[in-house]
Amino acid sequence: MKKIKKYALAGVNIAEGDAASKLAGKFAAATFAGRRGRIGKPVKLANGFAGVLDFGNPRSKSGAGFYLVMGDDGVGTKMEVAERMRRFDTLGSDLLAMVADDAICLGAEVVAMTNTLDTPKVSKKIVGELLKGLAKSCEKEKIAIAGGEIAEVGKAVNGMVWNATAIGVVEKKKIILGNKIRAGDTVIALKEDGLRSNGFSLARKILHDKFGANYHRHFFGAKRWGEWLLTPSRIYHGGILELIGRFSEQRKVEVRGIAHITGGGIGGNLPRILPKNLGARLTNLWKPPAFVRELIRIGKIPAEEAREVWNLGNGMLLIIASKDIDRTLKILRKRKIPARIAGEITRSGRIEIE
Repeated sequence: MKKIKKYALAGVNIAEGDAASKLAGKFAAATFAGRRGRIGKPVKLANGFAGVLDFGNPRSKSGAGFYLVMGDDGVGTKMEVAERMRRFDTLGSDLLAMVADDAICLGAEVVAMTNTLDTPKVSKKIVGELLKGLAKSCEKEKIAIAGGEIAEVGKAVNGMVWNATAIGVVEKKKIILGNKIRAGDTVIALKEDGLRSNGFSLARKILHDKFGANYHRHFFGAKRWGEWLLTPSRIYHGGILELIGRFSEQRKVEVRGIAHITGGGIGGNLPRILPKNLGARLTNLWKPPAFVRELIRIGKIPAEEAREVWNLGNGMLLIIASKDIDRTLKILRKRKIPARIAGEITRSGRIEIE
């Protein structure tokens, strides 16, 4: 990935982060041998959105066994905005979206999650707002909160840090790896109304440089900037399960690939699921929300950089056969997930965005 100048000025070193992730992956892979021949054998994936463990065939209805899918993420520095606004009820949607929508990229139904809150000082009121919002989102998605931890860590952190782990299951025959994607397949874009939980260091710097320390109180249109930034993430997990079926359910649509558009944008996430030598031509993506366009304008962010930092209104991309377009759009709209045909898979080997 090219160096992102504005993002670097906001304190985020993309190159160092990529190098750290690569190193972490190397050490993680070194532990796989310890599970060889045992239940829960790790499955090596080139660019998966979550980790996969093979649980064999313990009483599987399909006879093919199942995989356990696990992934971690957090709300990041969106929490800093919530602390400024003294509003914490929307962050549960963000936390669940970050982990559940990674797991669904592999076709996994998330069955449970755990969460960890590190905070300088515990506040019953704040914890109540955070967990009430999370529980509401989990109930809607039929996901259990199986455990968690609240750690009062004093000056070890400057503000609250909230992370989660999701646990999902998928039958082996239904796992989605992108290997069935073909040139000519259709790309469906699912709309996002905000930034999800990505690129907030840059967003906060833009607003701080423009308005000062109290940037969150300034208005853009009818709402304060703090309110715009706290726009809750859409959760696509349940809607996509309507297409691919929950565990042991039949598929209504053969979804061939799913890309969660988080940090790195479309250019950094869509290629992770595409077979070698395939690309995509995207000519009808959702437009960025008005407040995101304003961020880009006042921050003088180049278009290429904006696409690498934010989702720009496209939170998830699905790859399906053209014959399934009508059925896919109908099911998603029934679940109140705005969806549109965004483009097609090509043999170009690159991502082309118009």
